[in-house]
Amino acid sequence: MSDEQNSGNNPGTVTKAAIAITALAVVVFIGWSQFRQAGTNSHDVLETRTPVKISIGGPFTLTDHTGKQVSDTDYRGRLMLIFFGYTFCPDVCPTELNTIAEAMDILGAEKGKRIQPLFISIDPNRDTPEVMAEYVAQFHPSITGLTGTDDEIAQLAQSFRTYYARAESSEGGEDYTVDHSATTFLMGPDGKFQTTFSYGTTPEAMAAGLDKFINSNS
Repeated sequence: MSDEQNSGNNPGTVTKAAIAITALAVVVFIGWSQFRQAGTNSHDVLETRTPVKISIGGPFTLTDHTGKQVSDTDYRGRLMLIFFGYTFCPDVCPTELNTIAEAMDILGAEKGKRIQPLFISIDPNRDTPEVMAEYVAQFHPSITGLTGTDDEIAQLAQSFRTYYARAESSEGGEDYTVDHSATTFLMGPDGKFQTTFSYGTTPEAMAAGLDKFINSNS
């Protein structure tokens, strides 16, 4: 009989194989247990983690479309519906202001008194109070246009986490556009952030959302 045949029937060989298989099973079991425990710990951490609160909005002092200096405190007691844009905006701004105007009409005059829509210019270089007055009048009598200095607008936009950047035209001069966020913010009667309406929200959905907050603050 050959050596290979002898070793195949050797009890020592069988014992070594059994030990190796057992050791492998132990390693696999330990690894699986550690993975399961790590997964459990990670889940526990996520479950107990304190949500990070991001502050949105802040105090401001700007000039309205009548040339009057106003601050956020002038609108206390009313919901503030705030949208950042500019009068030379070709599409996004007029679309969103039309949505706000239609939502205000849906709510009606009585509930509309509880809301102050504010259109804040991110292009104060061109958006003077006179320009703003002519522009907001095209949408709804409740909308107030606000403008200010570059620094005032930049600080306020930052507090609302709102992006905007001037896109220079190849022709230069005053012929330029401004890239910007298209979110509408809702602030409570105390001036604190409540929620946002994303671009594309229908007037009906916005009116329903506003009505909910009006009722909750009655």
